[in-house]
Amino acid sequence: MKKLALAAVAAAAMMAGGAQAYTAGTFSNGVVVPNVIHNGSNLFTGVGLINQSGAPVSVYWTFFNQDSGHVTDSCFTMTDKDYQGFVWNDATAGLGLADQRGYLVFASSTNTGCTDPATAGLGGSLAAHAFTVDTAAQDVAYLPVIDGPLTIGTPNLSTLDATSLTAVGGAASFGDTLNMRYFLDAGANTNIVVWSTGDQSGVHTVNMFDDKQNRKSVNFNLTHTELDWFDPSTIPGRPANFVDGFIEWDTTDLTAPGSIFSYSVINAPAWGATQSVLGFHY
Repeated sequence: MKKLALAAVAAAAMMAGGAQAYTAGTFSNGVVVPNVIHNGSNLFTGVGLINQSGAPVSVYWTFFNQDSGHVTDSCFTMTDKDYQGFVWNDATAGLGLADQRGYLVFASSTNTGCTDPATAGLGGSLAAHAFTVDTAAQDVAYLPVIDGPLTIGTPNLSTLDATSLTAVGGAASFGDTLNMRYFLDAGANTNIVVWSTGDQSGVHTVNMFDDKQNRKSVNFNLTHTELDWFDPSTIPGRPANFVDGFIEWDTTDLTAPGSIFSYSVINAPAWGATQSVLGFHY
């Protein structure tokens, strides 16, 4: 328990500094919720949005699969100072999407009433928070939201595809070095989320460190182009005693320009709950 507490303190200290940190809690023309899923019953994703545009806005949302394929979209309106809850479940998603992992883009437009989406264009001032809710486990885990501004290469916010979203202001950039936390001790498990606007798929050579500064070079495979969820305990060549530490990935091996974001989802019996830990970057 002491070791786990020290790890949490170290993570908080790293998150506190640095001018190049991810941005959260700010307003812009839209946000990305990088990892959403529901199972049709007890597991779902909840998002809350606030409009501070000084005027009504239309909020166009799109659900993409892990390869940024457009799956479904719709639109709702918000007045100024409005708070809007959004639950990703069967009722919102529609049929056939239970257990399908993906991500959500919320893009605001001052073209109100959700009319004429072909020329809506980005505008307004929007912010959001999100959670992953598991009612069976009575657990709610923080889900990081990536602040904009969004860079979208089309004014039509209802037909976004894999090439539409090219950058997100609150994320890191291809070429940055990511430090991704893992904790596997005392029955804990970790899944690492990697999201990007470009093609991240392929085998990547990284340095894996434990909490005693021991290093080993290993490889991990991202199987999707823009959203991966993987278990670091399965990385081939990981020393058995590497149970608490981080993976350092120099993303200069990603050649196309783009935005990238990572966080870890850690479930530890000592916590009795699931916790999300932001990845770090420089």
